[in-house]
Amino acid sequence: MRSKRNGTKHQTALITGGSGGIGLELAKCLAQHGFDLAIVARTRDALEAAAGQIEGKYDVKVHVFAADLRRREAPEAIFDFLHNEAIPVEILVNNAGFGLGGEFAETDVTRELEMIQVNIAALTHLTKLFLPAMIKARSGRVLNVASTAAFQPGPLMAVYYATKAYVLSFSEALAEELRHSGVTVTALCPGPTRTDFATSAHVTNSRLFTLFGSADAADVAEYGFRAMMEGTRVAIPGFKNKIIAQANRFAPRAITAKVARIAQENR
Repeated sequence: MRSKRNGTKHQTALITGGSGGIGLELAKCLAQHGFDLAIVARTRDALEAAAGQIEGKYDVKVHVFAADLRRREAPEAIFDFLHNEAIPVEILVNNAGFGLGGEFAETDVTRELEMIQVNIAALTHLTKLFLPAMIKARSGRVLNVASTAAFQPGPLMAVYYATKAYVLSFSEALAEELRHSGVTVTALCPGPTRTDFATSAHVTNSRLFTLFGSADAADVAEYGFRAMMEGTRVAIPGFKNKIIAQANRFAPRAITAKVARIAQENR
């Protein structure tokens, strides 16, 4: 834990996957607007570097907690840490996630089950843990990072696309449940974005990333931050992404699956 430069009380935002990519950019957005941060990632060195970068620029406190969300006990450990430090969480950003490309019959099942744990189970568990206090306070915001992958089946990334469909559906349902509670839920659905995602998912050479172009992570984060603060339920950055997402809602699923396969294939 690090010290803040003055004694003013700031609200705290918890961000998973907060040491890089969209998560780090969201952390910067929140810090710029005066929120203290609790950032979570697997590697403490990366967390410390991110915290130093943020605290060097903004007058906020940054708490860091190294946790591997592939482990079922990680959400409870995060919750207990913040509870023991008496740090109430007003904003929950479920950003951590990863993908894996390839034919489902040939991909690594262990990796895919870990993906389900991170992308679905940990997100759900963290929301379950932190939501009651928000409801009691009649104030709070949840930002779940989904993807434009949520709007159609995804051959060659079948499990990843399915996890993001869950995140979108879960977020929309929860937003409706909470509409009179003072708590908002936003699903951020970015398209291809310039982060380490494509490399780790082994899809760097796919048409999706080589031909369709990628957004800047800082721009995606700023869009997501504004949507969350406005209470928008589904936020899709980029005009092209909006058009594709809406087309996928109404097109036959067999057609959208074929189009997604073409996009996921290597050039």
